[in-house]
Amino acid sequence: MSKIVAMILAGGRVGELGVLTYYRPKSTLPFGGLYRIIDFPLSNLMHSGIERIGVLSQYRSSSLNEHIGNGSAWDMVGRQRGINILPPFHGHTAFDWYRGSADAVFQNFDFIDSHAPDLVCVLSGDHVYNMDYRDMIAFHHRMDADITAAFVEVPIQSASRFGLATISDDDSQGGRIVDYAEKPQQPVSTWASLTIYLFKIERLRQLLKENAATDSHEFGRDVLPAALTRGMKVYGYKFRGYWAYSRTIDEYWQANMDLLGEAPVFSIDSLGLRTNMEHEAIRDRGPALLGRDAVVENSHFYNGVRVDGKVINSILFPGVHVEKGAEVRDSILFFDTQIGPGAEVIRTITDIGVTVGRDCVVGAEGGDIQVLEMKSQMSQGTLIC
Repeated sequence: MSKIVAMILAGGRVGELGVLTYYRPKSTLPFGGLYRIIDFPLSNLMHSGIERIGVLSQYRSSSLNEHIGNGSAWDMVGRQRGINILPPFHGHTAFDWYRGSADAVFQNFDFIDSHAPDLVCVLSGDHVYNMDYRDMIAFHHRMDADITAAFVEVPIQSASRFGLATISDDDSQGGRIVDYAEKPQQPVSTWASLTIYLFKIERLRQLLKENAATDSHEFGRDVLPAALTRGMKVYGYKFRGYWAYSRTIDEYWQANMDLLGEAPVFSIDSLGLRTNMEHEAIRDRGPALLGRDAVVENSHFYNGVRVDGKVINSILFPGVHVEKGAEVRDSILFFDTQIGPGAEVIRTITDIGVTVGRDCVVGAEGGDIQVLEMKSQMSQGTLIC
């Protein structure tokens, strides 16, 4: 197998997610009752045998730093493996801060060169999916590609939100990219970029040096089209598994709901997904407790949860307490959320440490998803619909 360094783009926030990414980058957004979104690419890398990783951070990175720790949660500690947090640093000018995804990698080429890889894998840290990158690497070698980008098929109605490629049928797993457009008004295809790229290192070096002299510094918008213009061998790898973009509140909520049911769209428990059990003191919390009158249906919860009321079609993180007479439906409750007696919480996402007081009503059946800010408190009788 080629020697590979992975660079995870993990530093951005998403305005459409509102307060959920006000205090953290999207990559550390809690997911599925126990995990963070960055756990998906980190676990994928671990299972794929890619063990030298740089994590490019920028926006409010304290939660990212705490979550990654020393990398031991993903077995990334050792002489030949490890995870390095690579924040921007102050230099002599404002341009020493990351100006885009391509610039973030370019500024850290010394880290890449220090490990002398054959290939560099650049990937987003904020998508939900399960992929064995070894299949994509094998395809890359089989095609003798300079660059391979991963794509997933999306509905034509939403295709214009993504970078889209027209891909030839050279192989059952993909082919040469014939055309590429970043978020075109009129979709050129339904194969959407996953923001997962494999580069021969010298091709990446060449492209990023050229890109550094331009005014825009994004892989999808600038680097990939430049490679096509220069006649490089750019291939598209077609991924056919589950993938959640979760860029909006509704998409994030739906991706969590996809984990529920007797036959879930996406089964999280079978992935061998790793997380840092020391983050939010998960490891130190007691067992989950269900009270005498508790009702729990079609829901995910883990240790540290206590339910004395009713929970239906919901995701509960450690530290959540649903008190007697309270009802939670179709909701996602982050760490240490407290739902008071008689409260009703419907189609709602609560950030960490939220308190919903006695007899409060938040959300409505069939209504918009409600989001409660971190450590906010709904006083007795509050109504939010």
